[in-house]
This record gives sequence, C-alpha cells and structure tokens, in this order.
Amino acid sequence: MLVDLRARLERARWPSDAPGAAWEQGTDLVWLRNLCAYWMSEFDWRSRERRLNSYPQFLAEVDGAIVHFVHLERGGTPLILTHGWPSSFLEYLPLAKRLETFDLVIPSLPGYGFSERPAVSTTRDVARRWHALMQGLGYQQYGACGTDFGAAVTTYMALDDPARMLGIHLSNLDNAPTPTSPLTDAESAYLASVTDWDTRERGYSSIQSTRPQTLGYGLTDSPAALAAWILEKWRLWADTGGELGARFDRDDLLTLVTLYWVTSTIGTSIRDYFDNRSYATAILPPDARVLVPTGIANFHHSYVHEGIVPREWAERMYNVTRFADMPSGGHFAPAEEPDLLAAEIAMFFS
Repeated sequence: MLVDLRARLERARWPSDAPGAAWEQGTDLVWLRNLCAYWMSEFDWRSRERRLNSYPQFLAEVDGAIVHFVHLERGGTPLILTHGWPSSFLEYLPLAKRLETFDLVIPSLPGYGFSERPAVSTTRDVARRWHALMQGLGYQQYGACGTDFGAAVTTYMALDDPARMLGIHLSNLDNAPTPTSPLTDAESAYLASVTDWDTRERGYSSIQSTRPQTLGYGLTDSPAALAAWILEKWRLWADTGGELGARFDRDDLLTLVTLYWVTSTIGTSIRDYFDNRSYATAILPPDARVLVPTGIANFHHSYVHEGIVPREWAERMYNVTRFADMPSGGHFAPAEEPDLLAAEIAMFFS
C-alpha cells in the first residue's frame, strides 16, 4: 500500500496553471505540490503507525457492523467522544492524556477508517449504535462529547435514550432547531452569517449530499486530490489565519490523510452528507428538545468565519447548563485547542 502511494504521488498529474491569488479558487497548487513531495519522500508512516498503536484499539460487531474504537479504562466517568468530517478518531487523541480521570471510548464513525459503513447510516442511526457499544462495554450510564457530525450523534444519543446520559458536551452545533418564536438580534446576525457562509463555502456539501459516489472515484484514486479535498477544509474551518502550518503539524495532517488513503474510506465517509440529507436529520422538529444537561464550548474562530452561535440559539434545543465562548480555536477544537477543550469537558462533568 505504501509503495503504491509513493508511486501515485510520483506520477501525479497537475493542473497546467493556478489562476488568481493563492487559494482563491481552491487548494493552492504550489502548496499542494510541496506537501505531496514531502509526503512521498520524507513522511514516516511507520513512526506514526507505532504511535497510534500505543493506544488500546479494538474492533467490535455492533448491530451487524464492525466498529473501530480506542478504549482507555481508568475507573472514572465514562465518556464517548465522536468526531466529524473530514476528520477521524485521531482528532480526539490529544484529549487522552488531558482527561485521565475519565474512561474514554473514541470510536471511528461508520465508513471512516477501520469502521464499516452499513447501507444507510444517519447520525441518529449512529447514536443508537453508540448506545449499544457503550452498554456492550459494560457502562450503564455515561457522558458523550462531539463535534461536527459527532455533535449531531451526541444530540441524538440524548434525545433517544436520555436516561443513560449523565450529560453531553458539544464543541460546535451540527443540528439546527425549528424556531418557534421571534429571533433575537444576536440570532438574526448569526443566521445571516450562516447564510453568507453557505453561499460562499457550501459547494462541497452540495456535491457530497447528492453525488457522493461520483466524487468518491477520483478522491479514492488520487492521493493528491484526496489531500487537496481534505486539507482545504482544515485550512478554512480551523483557526489558522490562512496558514495551516501555523496551527497544525504537517505530519499530523498527513497521518489523517494517509488513514483515509490506506482504508479507502473517503467515499464512504462523504455518504454521511447524502444519508443525513435524505433522512432530514440536520433540522430537529419543533417539539425536539434535549433535556439532558448540556455543556457547549463555543469555538468560533474559524479562518472563514461562519458566525458566533448565541447562547439563546443553543437554548432552543438544549438544556444548557454551561456555555463558554472560547478565546481561540475553530471547527477542529480537539486537535486545535486540546487544553481548552479538555478543561471545559472536565469542568462540565464535574
């Protein structure tokens, strides 16, 4: 697999030019060629492999599908931590040493990395599977944390089986409420920002929500295309100031992309967009409200700004008992600001 990866990188076909300013029309050509040259000749996957294998990892059949997860047993409060797209279980590993008083379960979403994807898998389906996983591990009550699709999974865990939940903690909101009362000024400003963001940035979601299989062929066949597709999002959605290297280690980013590559799971991961659109799980119905105590760490410093979620917007959906505006960090908070996020999680569950 690694020999084939290097050969494909060496044979990569590049666009004939890069019009406009750097990054203006997508991933910058010069940056990507330099990254792929490093990936081909200097990136040490075996070293990364040994580091990942220092974590206790398992495969379990849960409701007919294989789930991959890290399980750290410390005799503390059990928490399940769920990532989103385009990410993986790697995003939450920086929290492992920072949450040493908790039992941690860090699964890979269905169709990501080493987890199988059923024919259909919505965030609500995953929530049911995660309940089965936690109970199969012997936990009768537990907390849950999530970001991106993981925030939606965590929300449905609380909606569908609240008696099992000690509390939930979110580092962004993936579900939206159906407003049943007039909006505040802060809510109106937030929704205007979201609408503007959607106009400028939502193209990736449109194609992944409608034709994920067509997109998946190219991303599965070309490592350069895969890196361009994933890492553009990490640059835009994180608190990078436009410079990925200012926020993330290059080897960490390539570990993520290599994980997608060697497991051939970019195509199955982007089906999340198709399935959740098809089953309308992103918008909660008017009567849906999470009564489980909810903590929210409001990381709103993405390079391409999506708006600042007001507390009252979150309170339309959740029983918010802790809401913290974070001083830095964006969409990938567990990887960007693990100290800040771990402290918030520990404070909330205490």
